[in-house]
Amino acid sequence: MNRFGYAVCQFVYGSLRFSRGISLDSHLSNARVANSPFRNLRWEEGNNSNDGQKWQTLEHRGPLFPPEYEPLPNNVSFYYGGEPMKLSLAAEEVATFYAKMLEHEYTSKEAFQKNFFTDWKEVMSDDDRKTIKKLSKCDFSELHKYFVNKSEEKKNMSKQEKQALKEEGSRLTEEYGYCLLDGHREKIGNFRVEPPGLFRGRGEHPKMGKLKKRIHSVDVIINCSKDSKIPAPPSGKKWKRVQHDNTVTWLASWVENVQKHTKYIMLNPSSKLKGEKDWQKYEVARSLKLEVDSIRHQYQQDWSSREMKTRQRGVALYFIDKLALRAGNEKEDDTADTVGCCSLRVEHISLHESLDGQEWVVEFDFLGKDSIRYYNKVPVEKRVFKSLKIFMENKDPEDDLFDRISTTYLNKKLNEYMTGLSAKVFRTFNASTTLQDQLSKLTKEDMTVEEKILSYNRANRAVAILCNHQRAAPKTFEKSMQLLQEKIQKKKEQIEQAKKELKKAKKAHKEHPSDRSKKLVEQKENAVRRLEEQLKKLELQVTDREENKVIALGTSKLNYLDPRISVAWCKKYNVPIEKIYNKTQREKFAWAIDMTDADFQF
Repeated sequence: MNRFGYAVCQFVYGSLRFSRGISLDSHLSNARVANSPFRNLRWEEGNNSNDGQKWQTLEHRGPLFPPEYEPLPNNVSFYYGGEPMKLSLAAEEVATFYAKMLEHEYTSKEAFQKNFFTDWKEVMSDDDRKTIKKLSKCDFSELHKYFVNKSEEKKNMSKQEKQALKEEGSRLTEEYGYCLLDGHREKIGNFRVEPPGLFRGRGEHPKMGKLKKRIHSVDVIINCSKDSKIPAPPSGKKWKRVQHDNTVTWLASWVENVQKHTKYIMLNPSSKLKGEKDWQKYEVARSLKLEVDSIRHQYQQDWSSREMKTRQRGVALYFIDKLALRAGNEKEDDTADTVGCCSLRVEHISLHESLDGQEWVVEFDFLGKDSIRYYNKVPVEKRVFKSLKIFMENKDPEDDLFDRISTTYLNKKLNEYMTGLSAKVFRTFNASTTLQDQLSKLTKEDMTVEEKILSYNRANRAVAILCNHQRAAPKTFEKSMQLLQEKIQKKKEQIEQAKKELKKAKKAHKEHPSDRSKKLVEQKENAVRRLEEQLKKLELQVTDREENKVIALGTSKLNYLDPRISVAWCKKYNVPIEKIYNKTQREKFAWAIDMTDADFQF
């Protein structure tokens, strides 16, 4: 067994040892670990089953549904046109969703208001609809105040009440939060079905404000093994279907009504299967470095092809490689107008033979995933620039830029270059490569831990910019920065005072030298040095927060960056791993933390 396999075994064995003896109930507690964790090193060997089997036995409790709606007390009223009005129960519940968000910026947006009102009217009774004609005449303020007070009451609960809630949460987690997978007790990710509410979306999503309907057991598909105890649905209810598909790793699924997306209850990211899947994903991206030069040479050759389809393919692959663009998928007409590489339209780019001192510049402006604007001005190869001019000839602004190719075709071609290769693999490869290169350039041995962390965040930020992982500045940003500046000012005053005391001590020692006065000087020097170090840490925090103001670092860190790069960096430069990954992230990447040495290279 090589060292990698040994590390995997140690991790799996440690997980089993930690969980052994804990059971779901009397039925599950009798299950024994059927096989030694050393039997199948799946992180290293992959899944050897020809039929894609992920597990042999799977048993769980099913999802935990949110509590039913609790009607408002009689002394809390909704008002229409200044008059109190008793709503039907279904309409009242949806009204509370809006009331809870009354002071949120979303409820000031026209699209949110329009979608909410449309969906709200659908759940109203006939009497409700006869009265309520305009949202502008609706007064939710008393409902809003009620929920604000409820929130305050929860904050002000006694220790005993908080402890009781905590214990109930632990009981539910113990009952619903674990499954038995091939005899091993594994933690489930999110075992709770999302409660009903109003859809928000990111950016200017056209469906913001629409009603997310309550999910019932008849909407849910259960997945478990044939010989397991089938989860019991809520009393008197039924599941949509019970299936026994061991080629997938989800435990339950349903389709949400707003975007028609399938939602899943999955294993926790720290589970063995999830860790294996993560490792395989990064290994595929890592293997691309052996093929990438050949692939790049091929798509560069395509830029000169006489066949338009081949030429468009070459330019699209160049964008996916150079700019980490998503491939783009087919969408229905009522979804957000977001695009990827293959769905770019003529109106999304502008060509500049010269701009800002650079030649052959392409200016991009479109909505990417989650309606986040992608705006970038990029100098490109001359042949790419000329090809784009050809692609845009005799087309209207709303016409497709790449009208001869599709996402399916592009990914199929990528898979011909290398098995398992897709636009997402390219994105993962370039993100991880960028992180490793930036860490190498930005980190110095003689830096303090705080300076090294700033370097890490700057390297991560380079990836986030590459992948267009933007965010709005946090609402608390200005306040938190103000508090930091106040701390800095106070620290400067402390340093000034400490220096005065040091000067005084030095003068006293010069006039009356003694061991005691010498020691006092050393103490004052240490005090100044300590305060200056504290000031430096605070100033680094200001720099870090300011630079990360509108950049989301978490997405790339969790989904596109091989964690072994970060772990190796921490070990090489003696940075505590908890400074980079929080507890949940450390659990997710336990496989990488356990097996990675300081000399790992992506």
